[in-house]
Amino acid sequence: MKKIIILMITAVLSGCTLANVDVEMVSERTALENQVLGSYNSLDSQMLLAASVRGVDATGNISRPPEHSREYKEAVKAMQIIAFHADDLDRFKRLGWAGENNQGLVEPFSMDRSSVPEQYKAFADNYSKEKFDFVISKINDSRKKIMMRVILYESHQPSVFSFQ
Repeated sequence: MKKIIILMITAVLSGCTLANVDVEMVSERTALENQVLGSYNSLDSQMLLAASVRGVDATGNISRPPEHSREYKEAVKAMQIIAFHADDLDRFKRLGWAGENNQGLVEPFSMDRSSVPEQYKAFADNYSKEKFDFVISKINDSRKKIMMRVILYESHQPSVFSFQ
């Protein structure tokens, strides 16, 4: 009898494990987020295509570039401005001089030069308050133009939310 109880306890204990389970939460994009990101990526690729248009056709004749709307040209220029200032914005964030708000815009903070790491000293010395404010305003203006372009573009596209 004693052997049976020991056997049963051994069977129960050997069948149970205390496994360490790692649970990772990942966010899934909504259909609207995917639609907006698709529009943004489309605009990004259009910017690259606009930059690579050749002025000569296959026969060697000069050809006119394709006509685009004013909004399209503004959006492409805005993408170029954001790309141009991307390194500066990254350094502003690393220095704690700027962050992003929940509107998708850059929020300037105080320019504390007392705790600037040695590797960023030359960069920090190059930026006056006026220049810093100018760069932030250019980035924010460009972001607003891109957001408006995406909104206008999406308003003319079939929506994933239309139930017709």
